[in-house]
Amino acid sequence: MLQMNTESQQPIRMCKRFRGFLPIVVDVETGGIDASTDALLEIAMVKLHYDQNGLFTRGDTHHWHIKPFEGAKLNPKALEINKIVPDHPFRFAVDEKDALTEMFQLIKEDVKERQCQRAVLVGHNAWFDLAFIMAAAKRCKFKNTPFHSFTTFDTATLAGAIYGETVLAKAMKAAAMEFDQNLAHSAIYDTEKTADLFCHMMNNLPSPPKKGEGEI
Repeated sequence: MLQMNTESQQPIRMCKRFRGFLPIVVDVETGGIDASTDALLEIAMVKLHYDQNGLFTRGDTHHWHIKPFEGAKLNPKALEINKIVPDHPFRFAVDEKDALTEMFQLIKEDVKERQCQRAVLVGHNAWFDLAFIMAAAKRCKFKNTPFHSFTTFDTATLAGAIYGETVLAKAMKAAAMEFDQNLAHSAIYDTEKTADLFCHMMNNLPSPPKKGEGEI
């Protein structure tokens, strides 16, 4: 949906809000911290809505359980934190390539519909999520991805600047938003909470200047 400029009554589309970037919220759960060697085990993705008043809200959630790639490392400490059992039959996990193919197609369709140039990953410590997505894409021989290769919107950085907190649970508390620590480290829960925090911060920031304003 579109924001309306009250002076000109011209719609301000999502593509105008972030220089042609479409924010897509992502969280991954992994078998460790090294994107080149450790397994990518779970991806959750949340699309965002942008209404006629210029406010962001959380949209649809998409989620994939992923099989460890051949030779992937699985750190027991990481699995203890995220409580993932990689070979559990009820995970209904899919290959990395299948998950990324579906994910990238959904993002490309959204980018086209919103008339944006490409997606930008929104995450809490977004460098980590982007690194694992890019490493998996390289393993699966994708020539390119819909995400900008290095630009991210990091809610940890934003929350640190706004609230003085960089931990997701503490940032949510500082923003007077609910966060259940017992549900943390689930890709779906963390992604949806990250999306809620991002929307809250964006909706409470001053509106970006109009073209020409603030230029020197």
